[in-house]
Parts: sequence; C-alpha cells; structure tokens
Amino acid sequence: MSLKSIMRELKEMKEGIGNISKRGVESKIWRSRTRCHVAPDRAPTKSESIDQSPWANLPPELLLDIIQRVEESETAWPARAVVVACAAVCRSWREITKEIVKTPEQCGRLTFPISLKQPGPRESPIQCYIRRDRATSTYLLFYGLMPSEGESDKLLLAARKVRRATCTDFTISMVADDFSRASYAHVGKLRSNFFGTKFTIYDSQPPCDSIIPSTTLSSRRFYSKQVSQKLSSSNYSIGTCSYELNVLRTRGPRRMHCVLHSIPVSAIQEGGTAPTPLAFSRSFDEQLSSLTSLKGKEPATNTSSPFLPATPIVSLGSGEPLALKNKAPRWHEQLQCWCLNFKGRVTVASVKNFQLVAAVGPSHNISPEEQEKVILQFGKIGKDIFTMDYRYPLSAFQAFSICLSSFDTKPACE
Repeated sequence: MSLKSIMRELKEMKEGIGNISKRGVESKIWRSRTRCHVAPDRAPTKSESIDQSPWANLPPELLLDIIQRVEESETAWPARAVVVACAAVCRSWREITKEIVKTPEQCGRLTFPISLKQPGPRESPIQCYIRRDRATSTYLLFYGLMPSEGESDKLLLAARKVRRATCTDFTISMVADDFSRASYAHVGKLRSNFFGTKFTIYDSQPPCDSIIPSTTLSSRRFYSKQVSQKLSSSNYSIGTCSYELNVLRTRGPRRMHCVLHSIPVSAIQEGGTAPTPLAFSRSFDEQLSSLTSLKGKEPATNTSSPFLPATPIVSLGSGEPLALKNKAPRWHEQLQCWCLNFKGRVTVASVKNFQLVAAVGPSHNISPEEQEKVILQFGKIGKDIFTMDYRYPLSAFQAFSICLSSFDTKPACE
C-alpha cells in the first residue's frame, strides 16, 4: 500500500472519529435512565471497532516506519494535519506519534496544541503574522511568513480585547469564535493597569510545576453544581511587560522591559534549558472535584484553603527570572526616523515596532553574540497586518501576549 493511500485512509478515519464522543454521551444517558444493573447487548462503538481493526494491530516496527515517513514528508501546514490525524487513530498510534514528533526547540515545527506552550527553536525563528480586526476587537495569530491569497494559513492563537473601568483584558484562546474561560480552548490572558503602562501575563495552567500558593486568600464560595467542569478557575502569573513613562514628551520609540518569571536567566546560558511542558495539566476544577470526593462530596467548597490558591504565582527557587528589553534603534538622518534592521520582515514605520533582546549584565556570563540575538520581533507590514517572529526561550503563547501589549493605548508613554 502506497503512502498516499495510507494518508487518504487516515483522513477518512479522522472524519469518522468525530461522532465517538456523541455516541458515548447518548449511551451514558440511556443507562442512567434505565437504571439497569445488567449490561444490555449493544453494538460496538466506533472507538472499539478502531481498536480492533487491522490499523491498531499493525506490527510496531511497521507502524513506526509509517508514521516516520508521514512526519518527514508533511512539514508544513495544512498538510501537517495528517500527522495530527495519525495521533487520533487509536492509543497505540498516539503513543508512537508522540514519541516521533519533536518539540519546536528540536525540530522548529508546530504540531500539537501543546507546542504553543513550548520554547521555539534556538537558531532560526518561527515566523508568524497577526491580523487585527478593529470591528470585533480581535487579534488572530497565524503560522506563516505573510497572509496568503487562499487564507489557508494555520490559526495558532486568537485574542479578544475587552475594555474595563480600571484595566484592559486580552483573553487568549486557541479558536477564533470562543473566548470563554469555560472553554477547553482557553489558554490565558493579558491584563493592563489603569494607565496602560504595565501588563501581566496569566497562564491557564501552571508552567512545569513551578507554581507556589499565593499568600493572598480569597473568600469566594461557589457550588460544584454551578461551576462547569471545563472552567479553569485559576490564572497563573508568568510574566510582566512594562513601558517607561514619557513625562517630557520627547520623540522616540517606546521603551519596553519584560520579566518572565517562568523562564530562568540560566536558560540562555551555555548548556541551559528552558521549562518545556509536555502536556496540558488537569484543570483547577478537576483537582477540586477530587478533593471534594475525599471529603464526602460536600456541596460547597471554600477557595480560601491554602491548597486552592486564588492568585497563584511563579517560583523559580533560587533562579533569577529572564528579563528582556527592546533593542535601541538608531536615528537615520536621511529618513528622519528611528530605524531597526528587521531583515525585510517589517515594511511600515510604526511606534508599535520593536525587537527584544536579553537584558543581562556581566555577572550573568552571557556571550556577546547571545546578548545581541533578537528573541522576539514585531512590526507592521500593512493595514492591520503585523509580523511576529520568536525563538528560544519564548513560546508562541508568551510571544503573542507580549505583542498584544503593544496594541493597547499608551498616552503616557508616547
């Protein structure tokens, strides 16, 4: 059987898997209504038929060879969706696919949703672009050099801007039509202060078990029947992005300073590594349900318990967090403007354009080449179109959050 026929059958199998969860829910409802203690005769579900099919019983050596060929041949989206389809066939296919597919730091490609929380490659950056919709106050992050004519680029993340009385929130999701915190697609948010000079990045899950309970207690009470099981009731502060005040109203670009509490400065030292999550952790409510089951399924739970932090914070132990600063531009006398070398990725002058490098001192023992390396680059290329290029040790989620801070109004910084 040729590789093309195998990929075609994988796509057909992926389309049929979508009805599995629906059938499972219907069977649970039927069994709860009948209250029968004897299991009735029923036809095998789609998942059971797949597990018993020849696809699940392939020899491991043959299965490993098939998935390796698919992974090596489909390197770009949307064709790379076939690799994700391989992981959706059955459990054995999923385990082997997870072993073969490397992290973005190792292979420079984005495959699974968890790749958005993993550091980018060390050498060449991952190139993306952001499309802004002023009417709906949404920002879409796509995987690609620039917008294509067929609009078939891979959507990575989406954000919606919500103005409040004392702050501005950017809710970040993996889909463009659902920004609810009760959704499985919710990945975090960005919140500004009143003046729009400081932004805090919140993650929906603890980054690599580096979270400690906050000393701030909450007196909120909620009932388990009123809270969705999908809801992630906690946000984890993983970084801040600050803009210097321009009190004298002098001409010049914005001055940024970012501190990433979830990444130690040792990550950019020789031989250093950045935290790399391998899977999405359990949600806050799943942990809560397990605690309530041990207490006899009490109807109400008080979140002021020290085991259920209301505002978790990041702890790196004795490690110092990574700090970033914007690369200082130079004044061009002929063009009469501030200039930076974006290597052709930015074509329109804008106050939002910036390049971030590591803010380190002599005591950090960082090589000059590493200090000059651009970790995050953001700039305008057209009306409501911006490019975003990031590399190690930032992830796509962290880079997107920092770029979103540039879209908020900052009258005190310009």
